[in-house]
Amino acid sequence: MSNKPRDERRQHGELVADVLAVLWQSGRPMTAQQVNAVLDKGLARTTMATILARLYEKGTLRRTPAGRGFAYEPVEDAAGLVAGRMHREMESEPRRDLVLKRFVSSLSEADEEMLRSLLLEAEDESE
Repeated sequence: MSNKPRDERRQHGELVADVLAVLWQSGRPMTAQQVNAVLDKGLARTTMATILARLYEKGTLRRTPAGRGFAYEPVEDAAGLVAGRMHREMESEPRRDLVLKRFVSSLSEADEEMLRSLLLEAEDESE
């Protein structure tokens, strides 16, 4: 277990979210230096390069050669990233029915109706 304080972990998670937001908003591959300039948080270029490299290793970003380094872009949009996380969580759970039941029971009426609509739409497309 890490000795890092909780606030430091939270800040790192927020930093990763900020990095992804910059890349999604950009719509084009960006280098560590470019992302760092947009964020303007005073981070070392090597720190940003490490964050981007780790996101690449996790499959969140793709990279292309750019000068002496790489330019990075997201593999998916924000919704796709969340959906992928949800899917991975479901795959790791042996009682998927129970997880889905609890998930559905926690939805607002509007979200439940949206889910019904999406399921019907998917069913119609498969026919």
